[in-house]
Amino acid sequence: MTTTPTGTYTPKPGAAPLGRMIATQAVLETKMLLRNGEQLLLTVIIPTLLLVLFSSVDIIDTGAGEAVDFLAPGILALAVMSTAFTGQAIGTGFERRYGVLKRLAASPLSRWGLMTAKTVSVLVTEVLQIVLLTVIAFALGWSPHGNPFAVLLLLVLGTAAFSGLGLLMAGTLKAEATLAAANLVFLLLLVGGGVIVPLDEFPDAAQSVLGLLPISALSDGLRDVLQHGAGMPWGDLGILAVWAVVGLVAAGKFFRWE
Repeated sequence: MTTTPTGTYTPKPGAAPLGRMIATQAVLETKMLLRNGEQLLLTVIIPTLLLVLFSSVDIIDTGAGEAVDFLAPGILALAVMSTAFTGQAIGTGFERRYGVLKRLAASPLSRWGLMTAKTVSVLVTEVLQIVLLTVIAFALGWSPHGNPFAVLLLLVLGTAAFSGLGLLMAGTLKAEATLAAANLVFLLLLVGGGVIVPLDEFPDAAQSVLGLLPISALSDGLRDVLQHGAGMPWGDLGILAVWAVVGLVAAGKFFRWE
């Protein structure tokens, strides 16, 4: 008769490695986001419809060249905002209301680990959005130019800026207020952020203010690089960096987990 070596089936209680916990939580966050009908409407359906509609129908004067060359960078900026700001603010706000964040904060996964997992989930979703929108834009005749590194830097800083603002809203307002405010901000920035309507169409006084918004900096920066083949858009990157620092610092200071 054989005997089992001592300790072979001895339980080893303890938390999983931090990297595994973050990866598992990120996968869960991504699945939840992609299964949410309202989130899909914001992150996929609306940007896709806007890109196809305004590229195919001559409704707005987008200047010389193909309309899709003007619209595609703005729609990519809108996709980043819809996921990093609107979707994250609403989802996190209701998690906070239902006590999900409070319970997760008591788990072996630290609070910063949870925020990291949420950030990874946002980045994964954005990659899927950008791939889909890029394929559609190419099918519509898009001809992008410019430095890919500049585009990547703009997208990363834009994600950081909108994530900070989204978490700040979700961590300070009630869930219902976050839902209303996030959707309202989404609509206002869609109209006044240079996504579809060029900022040149607004009065000079409004242009100077609207140009400082993160969505305007992101869409204009992407447009300068992808449409006009410009170099590094330092001004737009600076605006996004300021918004990212302010939003993330404020979210870290004022975010309430309960």
